[in-house]
Amino acid sequence: MGHKNLLAHSARFGYPEQTYKKHISEVIRRALISASKIAPYTPLGDLFKSTVHAAAEYHDLGKIDEANQEVLRGKTREHLPVDHSDAGTAYLLRKNSISSALCVRSHHTGLPSIPEENSNVYPFRVRTPIGNEAKTVREITEEKLAWYIEEHKAEMGSDSEPPCKKASGQSFLRFALSCIVDADHSDTARHYGQVVSNEGPRLRAADRLELLDVHITFLAKSKEDERTVLRNKVYKACRDAPIGPSMYSCDSPVGTGKTTAVMAHLLRVAAEKGLRRIFVVLPFTNIIDQSVEVYRRALVGIGERPEDVVAAHHHRAEFEDMESRQFAFLWEAPIVVTTAVQFFETLASDHPAALRKLHQLPGSAVFIDEAHAALPSHLWPQAWRWLRELESKWGCYFVLGSGSLNRFWELEEFSDPPDSIPELVAIKTQVGAFKYEGQRIQYRTNSDVFGLDELIKWEKRFEGPRLLIVNTVQSAAAIAAEIAKQSGRAHVEHLSTALCPKDRKAILDRVKERLEKESDCDWTLVATSCVEAGLDLSFRTGLRERCSLNSLIQVGGRVNRKGEYTNAEVWDFRLLYPAFPDKGLLRPHPAFNTSSHVLGELFAENLIDPKSCTIAMRREIRSKNTAIASNDPIVKAEQGGKFPVVADEFKVIDSNTVTAIVDQGLIEKLKKREKIDSNLIQTLSVQIWQYRQVEYALKLIPEFPELYVWTLKYDNFLGYMAGVLPVETLKQQGVSVV
Repeated sequence: MGHKNLLAHSARFGYPEQTYKKHISEVIRRALISASKIAPYTPLGDLFKSTVHAAAEYHDLGKIDEANQEVLRGKTREHLPVDHSDAGTAYLLRKNSISSALCVRSHHTGLPSIPEENSNVYPFRVRTPIGNEAKTVREITEEKLAWYIEEHKAEMGSDSEPPCKKASGQSFLRFALSCIVDADHSDTARHYGQVVSNEGPRLRAADRLELLDVHITFLAKSKEDERTVLRNKVYKACRDAPIGPSMYSCDSPVGTGKTTAVMAHLLRVAAEKGLRRIFVVLPFTNIIDQSVEVYRRALVGIGERPEDVVAAHHHRAEFEDMESRQFAFLWEAPIVVTTAVQFFETLASDHPAALRKLHQLPGSAVFIDEAHAALPSHLWPQAWRWLRELESKWGCYFVLGSGSLNRFWELEEFSDPPDSIPELVAIKTQVGAFKYEGQRIQYRTNSDVFGLDELIKWEKRFEGPRLLIVNTVQSAAAIAAEIAKQSGRAHVEHLSTALCPKDRKAILDRVKERLEKESDCDWTLVATSCVEAGLDLSFRTGLRERCSLNSLIQVGGRVNRKGEYTNAEVWDFRLLYPAFPDKGLLRPHPAFNTSSHVLGELFAENLIDPKSCTIAMRREIRSKNTAIASNDPIVKAEQGGKFPVVADEFKVIDSNTVTAIVDQGLIEKLKKREKIDSNLIQTLSVQIWQYRQVEYALKLIPEFPELYVWTLKYDNFLGYMAGVLPVETLKQQGVSVV
């Protein structure tokens, strides 16, 4: 009944078959390497390794079925008829190895809802029928399981005894599944000759701290202005701060050098605690290039490739399809700079492709910059629990950066019970920094509601250079295009995620050059929120569409940043939207309805200052009918093991997007199946709403079914909105574009 040389993968793309023994052995080896790197940082280390080992060994047990082997041997062209995850799941459930069973069951389909599965007659099993047969996958498995195990033992030479103990906490499952998925995807890619990413160089924290010290000393050489003196004080305070607990806050306003000061602290912590990686989590994607540039200049040693040492994770690059997996962005560099969207939505995910990189996180030092702006208020109750769990159970160390004195974790709405974490920077240094900060900006509001033409007339009244930020990508593009039409291209720059990262960097470089020229002042940067935090830019005037107090304060960090202007202002304003949201080129952002309403209240009460951000966050979360963190629906879903619910509800940006390549040269290389660095996919692509793919004429790249070609107009001024705005204009005129 059995076969010799059982197969795990069929011959494809000119590559031969892969035997079952070879694949299982390699997945076990790779998964255990990942698990062994995590184990020293958790008290669950031995259980974690044995759980991962068992799941790796039995994840493809169902491929032994004769019907599946027929397909793998090329005798039929259909997909595997018997779901191959059910056999390993069934075997491990019989052994009472629940966590391993869940990993096997989830390694393609994702983590399930535990309560929903437990309510079924046959929990965690595949119950779908097989083709036209009356039997289900589960029934086939029950009949053949003993034979599967017999064949498995004969093929592998032995088998391991799965652990019976189940670990508590949902992060255990996510980390274990991450090890399995990464090992499975990597070995499959290797077999088919695809690019397999390698672990980056070691962190070597002490060496990189020395490099950073030299860099900072050089920058401060022969400078004695107030700002430089203040930055040096903050750097020294962070670098030499005592290392006690594993979580600190760093309240220090804009322009005081948190980017390098906190990095110095984390490198010192990593050296003393033996941590393996540093994550820098930023609120917006545009800040990534600036921070990465600083870190690569300061932390890369002789003979090292900068991109290997400091990785820039701009946007989602998670692919399940076998052809596209090689372009997944994995957190393998010793220093990873990513966005809050990527960091927290990965923690929340139930999907194998998203979780694949997660096992790199335990044993890391993490800097969450502008923490109060990193997430919508209603997501913080569960996010805070994840951070505390990573700190207490998985060897992570955190610094929460803030420029607005916002200690939201002290409120029961965010942490139940309210939490307390120490300050990294001494109070004396903080007071001096915030005294300097309070002299820079005045915040004002305009009670008018502006249409497109009225807004442009109003913004021209202010001294420039001007920074104008609105809530949606389409609004930003429409305003920038109209300013260029009325006043000329020299009077406007545009920056949003409509541009690929490569073009965003070029625009940022041009903006910085223009800001350095005192004579070049009559122009406006029109942007989305992606520029409101963390960027080292200093405009004369700021104009911010009503959004939230946090956002308004953040914009203040991009205005008069160096104190070079007197009477600098940041204005709050509102846009006029049509009764039907799909009419007109200006588009509202419904996610900001609550926070903008709260901001209006705070203006009426004269509470527009950094200290009031905590008040704003409390009001925002109470508007969601959640009073105490433990009553939060996402917290309850996580505690109950409702993985799909958590993944659906925990959305920093409520979007379902696809990756579209905008560079023709890269598209041609993909079509020719040339080997491509996954970094190119990041820098030369944009994210497009999935539901827009027909309307925007996205075209699949046949060789890589999860990658698309952007076929409408794209330019380095408006990005993909250069093609979208004409489509939207035609729609206003009643012309069908589908």
